[in-house]
Amino acid sequence: MSLLQFNNTNRMSPLFSNVEKIILASASPRRCAYFEDLGLSFAVQPADVEEKQQAGEGSHSYVMRLAEEKARAVGGRNRKNWIVAADTVINFQDRILEKPVDSYDARKMLMLLSGKEHLVQTAVCLFHESKFVCEVIIVTTRVLFWDFSAVIAEAYVQSGEPMDKAGSYGIQGRGAFLVREIQGSYSNVVGLPLCELLELLARYHVISQ
Repeated sequence: MSLLQFNNTNRMSPLFSNVEKIILASASPRRCAYFEDLGLSFAVQPADVEEKQQAGEGSHSYVMRLAEEKARAVGGRNRKNWIVAADTVINFQDRILEKPVDSYDARKMLMLLSGKEHLVQTAVCLFHESKFVCEVIIVTTRVLFWDFSAVIAEAYVQSGEPMDKAGSYGIQGRGAFLVREIQGSYSNVVGLPLCELLELLARYHVISQ
């Protein structure tokens, strides 16, 4: 599979620089944007992994397993490169909310979350096949929605934004108006916990400041 290469073209001074090559095992525009904002050069190679919860598997185990499977799938084809893979889920009362299958499903999810608290869990895996590195971290953020009506939920669904988002909303877009309060990492809710990721990359000397 060919790689889509992103080099830092930001006119501002980069915050970080690569020591070694990074492959992002995700086509998420939000995750790519974060890497670009940090000033890192990277290649994109999405992982082809089935995202299906196993019987008896909790959200914590599920999201960590998917992140590792994505990293290993791409790392097996790129043995001499560092792989960053991530997976994000919405955990509502121990129930995993993935991306909606249609507009009806999106409306149902939004009304389920209206006026209530849920957890956003993102697992990040740093993987290097030839260096025998496979480390997975997980970050959890609590998010509280205000008690909005079905009319509000329908209007948001009609915008089209919820359709490719876990839990049917995007805090970095129009969906920000749904959120009354968050406790924890904002970037984690977007889909990539930046503080924890940077600590991980620096610890393995993949990046420098």
